[in-house]
Formats: sequence, C-alpha cells, structure tokens
Amino acid sequence: MISFKSIIKGNIILFLLFPEFAHSQASILPATPVAPFSHPAKRISADLFGVFFEDLSYAADGGLYAELIQNRSFEYSASDRKGWNSLTNWEYTTEGFGYGTISVETSQPINANNPHYVVLNIDDPGQNGVGITNLGYDGIRLKKGERYNFSAYINQISSKAIPVEVKLCGRKGEVYSVFKFNTSGRGWRKYTSSMSVKRSTDSAVLTLVARQKSKLALDEISLFPQETFKNEANGLRADLAQTIADLKPKFVRFPGGCLVHGDGVNNIYRWKNTIGPVENRIQQRNIWSYHQSVGLGFYEYFRFCEDIGAKPLPVIAAGVSCQNSGGTWVIGSTGQKALPFTEMKSYIQDILDLIEYANGPVTSTWGAKRAAAGHPKPFHLQYIGIGNEDKQTDAFRSRFKMIYDELRAKHPEITIVGTVGPSPNGEDYNLGWDFANRLAVPVVDEHFYETPRWFLDNNNRYDNYSRARSHVYIGEYASQGTKLINALSEAAFMTSLERNGDVVKMASYAPLLANLNHTSWNPNLIYFNNDTLVRTANYYVQQLFSVNEGDTYIPNIISFERDQSAKDSTLASSCVRDSKTGDVILKIVNAGPTAAVAKVNLSLLNVTGDLIVSKILTGNPNDQNSIDHPAVVIPISTRVKLTDLDSFLSPAYSLTVIRFSAKSNQHHVSN
Repeated sequence: MISFKSIIKGNIILFLLFPEFAHSQASILPATPVAPFSHPAKRISADLFGVFFEDLSYAADGGLYAELIQNRSFEYSASDRKGWNSLTNWEYTTEGFGYGTISVETSQPINANNPHYVVLNIDDPGQNGVGITNLGYDGIRLKKGERYNFSAYINQISSKAIPVEVKLCGRKGEVYSVFKFNTSGRGWRKYTSSMSVKRSTDSAVLTLVARQKSKLALDEISLFPQETFKNEANGLRADLAQTIADLKPKFVRFPGGCLVHGDGVNNIYRWKNTIGPVENRIQQRNIWSYHQSVGLGFYEYFRFCEDIGAKPLPVIAAGVSCQNSGGTWVIGSTGQKALPFTEMKSYIQDILDLIEYANGPVTSTWGAKRAAAGHPKPFHLQYIGIGNEDKQTDAFRSRFKMIYDELRAKHPEITIVGTVGPSPNGEDYNLGWDFANRLAVPVVDEHFYETPRWFLDNNNRYDNYSRARSHVYIGEYASQGTKLINALSEAAFMTSLERNGDVVKMASYAPLLANLNHTSWNPNLIYFNNDTLVRTANYYVQQLFSVNEGDTYIPNIISFERDQSAKDSTLASSCVRDSKTGDVILKIVNAGPTAAVAKVNLSLLNVTGDLIVSKILTGNPNDQNSIDHPAVVIPISTRVKLTDLDSFLSPAYSLTVIRFSAKSNQHHVSN
C-alpha cells in the first residue's frame, strides 16, 4: 500500500486500479472562497452514469462484435465506400497450378435480404485446390490452444459431392488449423466446425478451397472465437465487452448517434432489420462511410445490457434523417430529409413493436420473436430515445410529436428521451428546449464536445436549472482529448452532475470505442486493435465515478483553502452516500498546477470507523495512455486517516476518491 504523502512527494504517475472502490464527484468552487453549496441533501438519479455505443471507427464490425471475417456475406458495395465491391477483402486463391473462374451472382441467394454470393467454377483444382481467402479485419488474430467456430453456407451446384478444405494460415503459408469435409447435396446448406489453433498470430487469413473439378456457391462465411463475452452465441469480443462491463454502467445507449437517423431517409436505422438469424438480416451502409453487417443487432444489444446489469436505452430516429445527410457537415446548413406523412403510421408501429419485442409476453407477436431468439423473459425496457441532436425544423417537430403522442398514449410506462440539438447552446438548443417544455418531454438529450476550460467554467451549469421541467440526459460529452488534464476537467464537471443528480437523470461519455486502424472520430474512451486495448485517463475517471456512485448528495461537507489570487476555478468536490452499503464517498478534484487544501466537515457525518479507502489519479497534465504505454495514467490505492481530512492536501492535477463508513446523516433529504 502506498502512502498518500509519498504520492505527493514523488509525483507518482503510475496507479493500480481496484474498481470495487472508486467513483468521483465534486463541485468546482471559484478561486475566491465562497460559502459551501447550501441546498439540502438530495436524491441522486439511480441511472446517472452509463455508456453510449455507436458503430463508428469500426466499433461494431471489426470491434465489439466478435466476427473475424470481414465482408462475410459479400454485401460490400461502392455505396459503402468508394472502390468497394462484393469481393472487397477477399482474394481469389489458385495455388498449386489450379485454375477456374469466380463470379458474384444474385439469381439464387440464400434469401432476398442477403442477395449476393460467390460462385466458384473450378476447371482444374491443381495440387492445393481453388477457392477464396479472407483477410479479416487487418488480419485475423488467433490464440494458441483456443478454438474457433467456423461456418459457411454452400450450394453444391455440381452433381457429385465436393471435397472442401478450410485453413487458417499465415500470409507466408504456415498452417494453424485445417478443417476438411465433403458437401452433402445440392441447395444451400450450412457447414460448421470447431477449429483448434496450434500457435498464436495476429495476421492470419482464412482460406476455403474446393479440391476437385466442380462448381459451387458460397455465402455467409464466418469465424468466431469460441470464447465470447459470457459465452454468448453470435457474441461479443470478450476483452472489449469486459472493459465496458468494468465501468458498471447503469445504462447503455445504442445504436447511436448519427448512425440512428442516417444519411437520408433510406439510410435510417431500422431495428427490425437487425434481429433474427444473421443471414436473414438486412445490411446497409454506415453514415461513417463503411458497412454495417448488423450482426450486432438489437437482440445482441439487449442481451449485452442484461449481461452487464445495465438498462437498455435504444434510440430511434424521429422520422427524419441527419441534418448532415449528403455530406453537408457545415454549421447552419441542413440536409435533413423527412419520411412522408403517409409512412409515419407504419413507422410509429415499428416503434410500438420494439416495445413489444422488449417487454411483451411470449404470446404476443414480437414477444414470440424474442423468445424464438432464445430469450422468453422480457428485457424490461424502460427508456426510449426519439431523435438524435436533430436540427429543430417543422419537419422534425411535427414527426416527433406524432411519435411522442402515440407512445405516451399507448405506453405511459416508457420514459421518452427527447433531443435539443448538437450543442450546449445556440438556436437548435433554445428551440429544442422550448419545444420540449411545450410537450413536457420527461427527459431531453444534451450534447457537448468542448475544451477542458469549458468544462471547468461550466461546473455550475445545472445548479439553477428548473426542477419543474424536463430532466436532462447528457448523451454525448468529451473534452476534446485523452490527456490527464482532459480527464480531470471531465471529473470536475461530473461532480456537478452528482450535485445536480435530481435534474440530471443520465450522462454518458462519447464515443465509447475506436479501432486504432480505422478511427474516424477523436477522442474516444477506449482504443483497441486486434491484439489489445487501451483504457484512457478519461476511462478511469468514468470508472471511478460509476463504481463509487451514491444515491444521496450531501452538501456542506468539503471546502477549499487556496490563494485568493489564483485565476483558475480548478477545484471541485462532492460528497455522496450509498444507502446500500452505508458508505460515504468523497470526490476531490484539483485540475490546477499547485496542491490545494480541502477541509472535510466530519461533524456533519456520523463516522463509524477509522478505515478509509482512497484512490488517486494523478500525474502531469499532458500524460496519456497509449497502446505502447497503457499504464501511464491509472489509479493507485492509498490510505489516509480520518484526522487527515481536517486539512486534506489535494495534489496538483489529481482526482481523489475517499470512501468510509458512516451512519445515515441527519439532514433533510429533498426528492
């Protein structure tokens, strides 16, 4: 155990995370001392800190979704990305003097939703056969001793059975695993195998070849690690999913983001296209200029939420597309398109069907589909988001109101989350709030990507929000970087969210995941490649808050002593109580360049013991984690005495979380 004094003395940057303690909260105070926040103790939202997932930067395919074959069903096209086609990421394989032809066809698909497939016409198999090779997502990562589930749909067009060989091998020909079988008749049939791997590599490929003169069709070629998160079928990459689970989020917002309302009305995300057998799902272009296999669909999202104990928060387009449709990423312009009013009835029915899919009995139409997928119990859907930072136009408002009125009438138990534009101020923000107030929308979604200075200067943003109007969901926020100073500015702001946890219903940092080889947005909470991942300093701040949540905010506990000539409002603190454990949790943020004294008023708390558990995240302001150096900024554990809290020295550039036992406080708690 490292002493607190040694941390300050040695300016230690390296920390060891123990997520069972940790969660942070504080209230920034100006440089000139003022009276502590004087409102009574208040209840904090039970769903305050969660996560937001959007499929950008290859967060789903090639990321959280564990499928290792890219373009497995030959549905890539030039509309996804310039230069792409049905054979993108595939190579025609004719080793050992074999030859034949390859074609992409659509006349006899597995089903109409999956129209493209490959036909191999082998004139001479040569020594090693003729077939195709998939390159994976920047290669296929394999681990020695682990097993991988292969599957493929094959239509034996020739009259006789065809010997087929599937190999996992290196780019130089080294073989890691082989599966051999014969086709068993004409028509589309699914062939499967579990393949064990002899050695580890991060750059394997999968090759499928026919070993005799023949003709066959191929589609939906898949390779999954057998070890997925919670061993779910069609599941998630275990390390990424576990890293999200370690945040202990109270909710998961999905599937976006701009992804939801899409690039034009024909690109609006339709949840019904993403459920059922994967070969029957309808794939489409991603607004971020790549392809969605929708293997990670609404069933998988719901299942993931359940696996990590988080509430699902699906977001549905409000009948309009993104205002940036057609590439009009210019402030004030709008490419927003709207569904015709004649289509709104069926569109609204889709949303009602989503609620039935999530919550309906197995005897209902959509509850039966959920049960058929393997989940007869409901998913306990409580929230639905309608719209995503939409431009406030008449087209948007009229369609939002149609959806809102119908859902309120038929499902009053569902909490609807509205939207007030992409920025923390401005025309769309003001118009959006006016509209939400007129409709009495229960919760509205605010977004802001701002500088660290903005987060420090806006710590009091929600102090004076009217408690009589809509609650707030901060659906997307980040301080434009992953250095320690970025994370600390967010920590300071998060203390204000706890202080205002009666009006701020939920908050989620965004974006969540980014593939280092395909990053289309920065910053992100977690970066990854095929081999590993890195938790940013921002990640540890989110974790320290989320695993140390309280349900009551207690005012008048922490105050600061600091030179009155200081120009920065870089100090923040909060005190919350967890009624389930009886613990009191202090969060102290110092985002400034000098140490500061925090005075904890223990007389207002009924402390029951001497044991204090402390976590500290500190270092130099420009420190940040990377794939090569993933542990530059991580929390460390330390101990302090209760007597230390009379004049607690908060190091420069630090977040400290202190947790100890105390009896229920005697102050009035407001609801």
